[in-house]
Amino acid sequence: MSGNTITHEPKPAVAPARGQHRTTVSPTRAARELGLERAEFDLAVHLGLVRTRRDEGGEGRCVAGAEIERLRHQEGFPQELRERVTTVGTREGAEILGVTPARFTRLARLGLVVPVAYYLNRYRAVVWRYLACELRLFADSRENAALLKRPLPPGLRDQLEAGVDLRPRNWRGRYLGFLLRQADDPWERAACVASLLDPIQVSEIVTDPYERAHLNRFRQPPPAHGAPGSPAAHLAERIATAQDADEIDWLRADLARTVQEARIHRPAPRPAPRHTGRRPTREPHPRPARHQGRPASREHEQPAPAGRAHTLLSRLFGRGD
Repeated sequence: MSGNTITHEPKPAVAPARGQHRTTVSPTRAARELGLERAEFDLAVHLGLVRTRRDEGGEGRCVAGAEIERLRHQEGFPQELRERVTTVGTREGAEILGVTPARFTRLARLGLVVPVAYYLNRYRAVVWRYLACELRLFADSRENAALLKRPLPPGLRDQLEAGVDLRPRNWRGRYLGFLLRQADDPWERAACVASLLDPIQVSEIVTDPYERAHLNRFRQPPPAHGAPGSPAAHLAERIATAQDADEIDWLRADLARTVQEARIHRPAPRPAPRHTGRRPTREPHPRPARHQGRPASREHEQPAPAGRAHTLLSRLFGRGD
């Protein structure tokens, strides 16, 4: 499917105020200072072009002021940075490759060109987006000349006739790389893998409920498309969930491995034991062991004094002396 490219004037990079001392800035402020739209900035972060770190004062991420300065002093800034995050749809991608849109779609379904993003149009149709710089590299490679100029080999045509479409799967693989790039903790890395699996698959691998709850704290929802619970949101969730059997098996094995690494690094938190307020029960004094066999001899026992015995009998039977 083709996507319409929305053209806009490049945003000029905004320089920080002179003499302003800042250690970190918000993503929105960083995008403005780098002359990028917010979607372009997010893609630059996913691609590793802009380094972020966890915001100590909140739950999100921020950009160090030194990182902004590093990017601003690169040669060709800001045009080169903007070109590296420019995406195109099917029609524009076909123009870059010099092929028809139909052939471009076939190449994408076969996984020969990989989407980097997508959106849902007003008809809830999936519109895939591709990095323009990657398509230019594909077109310039001599190894791909036959794919662009000649009929597709029989093996590839057979896959197309069988209905193969690797665009969702290839996007998931790329999206997992985006998530892992920003994971700072072993449990976060395990949650990245879990984000592409159905919750039932996750519960079969991570059977401990406390580990599963800790994993869900870091699990990333699919990219937002539509209101929660809407058909568009359900479609986005399906795209972000592994569908092929071999893909599911690979992710399950990777989840088991990453969870084991997380356990070694730090066990998942568990609730503290409840205190009832009762004093601990004292253990009874051990009883003397009984003698086995015949009773012990009483030869060495000291008889009670006669006076004490007489007094005891008198009390028992109510008699005086």
